[in-house]
Amino acid sequence: MARYLLSVYQPDGPPLPRESLERVMKEVRTVRRQMQDAGVWECSAGLHPPAAAKVARPGADSVLVTDGPFAETKEHIGGFSIIDAPDLDAALAWARKLATATTLPIEVRAIAED
Repeated sequence: MARYLLSVYQPDGPPLPRESLERVMKEVRTVRRQMQDAGVWECSAGLHPPAAAKVARPGADSVLVTDGPFAETKEHIGGFSIIDAPDLDAALAWARKLATATTLPIEVRAIAED
């Protein structure tokens, strides 16, 4: 088995209306239960908006801490799941389910193990 990070790409901008968000979260909880039942789920979480982020950047003499990621992008990571799947194809199958539930793109990356 290999561990995979499934990152939810969320567009910048205002959140979904309450009714829409509740529907999406119900679908996300269903996929999480399916992952748990299949024994692949390790953890998942949503993240606060990028405006609440801090970045530590190493410099020549010290580490500078600044507000936000300030990446030139129109989307950010809004949440993630870590799963333990037999292979990339299985991880992609879970990503498809999560993409359908969230209606958002899902990045799949293998976690480098020491």
